[in-house]
Amino acid sequence: MGLLEPILVTGGMGFIGSHLVEALLKRDYEVRVIDNLSSGDPRNLERFGGSPNFSFIRGDLLNPEDLRRAIEGCRTVFHLAANPEVRTSFVSPDEHYRQNVLATYNLLEAVRREVDLDVFVFTSSSTVYGDARRFPTPEDYAPLKPISVYGACKLACEALITSYAYNYGFRALIYRLANIVGPGSRHGVIYDFVRKLLRNSRELEILGDGTQTKSYLYIDDCIDAMLLGMETQESPVAIYNIGSEDWINVKEIADIVVDEMGLKNVRFKFTGGVDGGRGWRGDVKYMHLDISKMKALGWKPKYSSAEAVRLTARALIQELKSQ
Repeated sequence: MGLLEPILVTGGMGFIGSHLVEALLKRDYEVRVIDNLSSGDPRNLERFGGSPNFSFIRGDLLNPEDLRRAIEGCRTVFHLAANPEVRTSFVSPDEHYRQNVLATYNLLEAVRREVDLDVFVFTSSSTVYGDARRFPTPEDYAPLKPISVYGACKLACEALITSYAYNYGFRALIYRLANIVGPGSRHGVIYDFVRKLLRNSRELEILGDGTQTKSYLYIDDCIDAMLLGMETQESPVAIYNIGSEDWINVKEIADIVVDEMGLKNVRFKFTGGVDGGRGWRGDVKYMHLDISKMKALGWKPKYSSAEAVRLTARALIQELKSQ
């Protein structure tokens, strides 16, 4: 399949990014990654380093020289680099602004000045919807009122990308992702539960009241959707939800993790949370995306939320035990 020009993947050493890079290399694309390794896993370099179609730049999107090197000759960009921690955006909004909004602006400016881009793919987030009043929530839901700094930054990036696409003549694909889970993930509720239970198998602290209910999508399903959109979408700007067809609450996730670890009589200690049982300030308590638009392209998730959680728990237990 492949392209003569390299595809740039920002944040390609992170959880979603590394799975995307692997899928692109399997499809015989040439892939260039820029990552500052602040949250990316350097061990991923060993996975891809032997491929003649892979190249890596350790660099930062806040550094113009790093960006010029990264973007040279590229006509397709997957922009995944970001600070992924929704929870910390409350205590470090400046860092989220820099790593999400400013970094995206710098990348768009490099694209505008340096290359003749075909398509810019951006991983946004379900958090842009805030506390939606309609479930499943479609892409045209309004008004968008994010309740976290993270969600606000993602929405700001969407606006910047849309304006640059219309003004400078490239296609933009914006994916609003549900909770993406799978092997190699290093944040989120499943990872948190596995780590806590490995330290103390008798008691599990659960942030919030346990009724927080959201969609969870397995990483393979996510990557399939992202690539399908890139290869089929022709409109100047397209926004797609990517998620599962159902949702699951935090208490049910805890039960699955406990079951996968083979534990019995684990005491659940709910913190009670904030603002009506949220895990933390800015935590969206209910999230279920309408994915009918993505499904119309021919994509459908293979796994339910519960299946995705179980597969992820199984993988993370083995990964963390082996460390």
